[in-house]
Amino acid sequence: MHTDPAALYAAFVARDRRFDGHFLVGVTSTGIYCRPVCSVRTPKPDHCRFFVHAAAAEAGGFRPCLRCRPELAPGLSSIDAPSRLAWAAARRIEAGALDDAGLADLAAQLGITDRHLRRVFGAAFGVRPIDYAQTQRLLLAKRLLADTALPVTEVAMAAGFGSLRRFNTLFRSRYGLTPSTMRRASDPQAADPTGGLHFELAFRPPFDWAGLLDFLAARCVRGVEEVLPVDVDDATSSGLYRRTLRLGSGDTVQTGWLSITLAPAARHAVALTVSPGLQRALPAVLAGVGRLCDLGCDPLAVAQGLGPLAAGAPGLRVPGAVDGFEVAVRAVLGQQISVKAAHTLAGRLVEAFGEASPTPFAALHHLFPPPERLAALDPAALADLGIVRSRATALVALARAVASGSLDLGPCTDLDATLARLQALPGIGPWTAQYIALRALGWPDAWPSGDVVLCKALGGVTRAQADVRAQTWRPWRSYATLHLWRGASAATTITAMP
Repeated sequence: MHTDPAALYAAFVARDRRFDGHFLVGVTSTGIYCRPVCSVRTPKPDHCRFFVHAAAAEAGGFRPCLRCRPELAPGLSSIDAPSRLAWAAARRIEAGALDDAGLADLAAQLGITDRHLRRVFGAAFGVRPIDYAQTQRLLLAKRLLADTALPVTEVAMAAGFGSLRRFNTLFRSRYGLTPSTMRRASDPQAADPTGGLHFELAFRPPFDWAGLLDFLAARCVRGVEEVLPVDVDDATSSGLYRRTLRLGSGDTVQTGWLSITLAPAARHAVALTVSPGLQRALPAVLAGVGRLCDLGCDPLAVAQGLGPLAAGAPGLRVPGAVDGFEVAVRAVLGQQISVKAAHTLAGRLVEAFGEASPTPFAALHHLFPPPERLAALDPAALADLGIVRSRATALVALARAVASGSLDLGPCTDLDATLARLQALPGIGPWTAQYIALRALGWPDAWPSGDVVLCKALGGVTRAQADVRAQTWRPWRSYATLHLWRGASAATTITAMP
């Protein structure tokens, strides 16, 4: 990102949507901070201060604009971050990592000391991790007050505040008005018959929603996911993805469902509905949907990096994951078999070991089995489902590693270490590890070397030749992989594309 104030001001004056989410503008004459696309009257250059995150703007004494609503800006990818470590910590904080645990716990997850975490986080974002977390909670609460009819008490709990009094005090001191005052000034959406909460999550256009749904449709897990692809012959068709979801562990488990479709085109957003059962896990849900739909992607930067390869599908996204373990299991199941066969095995796995979860939708009726459930199995129980014994052994080993905490499939700081831990497990080689990095870890530069489809799509080249060619696409090799898979003929999807 540009750091020159003159360049940032020029982008602000132009209302350049490419910069939305990359920086915020604090206006000293009003005490308000805005997105660079805000329609507010343009202030003078010497009245503008620029920030990389809302937490830094609020630490500087600015309040969020009620017109452009900074909490609705698209996020960033790991490539945009000044520090991979700070990026991973920020993603975990946004998902609620500090709501029920302390900074020492977060630092331990990242493999560092809390002192080191405070230092690198402050250098990257200009604030302490706890200040970042407070801003995330406040902005989510502001969003819930503006867009839903949830009672203020439930807003506080859903946003991650353990105390209503603390929420009211902090909201008033930071934003200059009470939660009740903001609620009265808002126009909440009408109640959903399912009781679901509605959100719009922004992206940077172009956005290949149809391509994302096509990828997910071929790999959806029966009973857990449902995908309705976009009908290109129907102008009113916007497609839909929905699924069941379990978040948390032990006494903090939350279960429910979510549904995603495309908001009206002018809004540049996906429309999300979250069931009441996931209300207390909203930060994790919103973060997970952002990963699944790759909402932090800057498609113009990707297109520039890939050149002609990206021309056929501008806005193509790398499908991520709301549950990294689920994607890893799906990757192992899909080794050396067709996508359809892997779909069948995943459905059997869920039916045998997943927990029933009633929803308003006939196609959604089970939760994907958590790692603790599969970790307790003998591989023979999986082999009875038709899973090859070696892969059954690999699945149990994977589940045990995740359940024990020795393998973390969330946003990672040390990609090489995570890949090494994956490949130390039986039955997981470099290809599967890279696929997991591409989807579960959200790494934009993953490259499943040796993939049959990739080699064929590049003209039947050898693995070594494909690897050399891929170097020109760094740091966007995950996107190059998706473009090549997309362009491959249907006949080549039989192997190496779980």
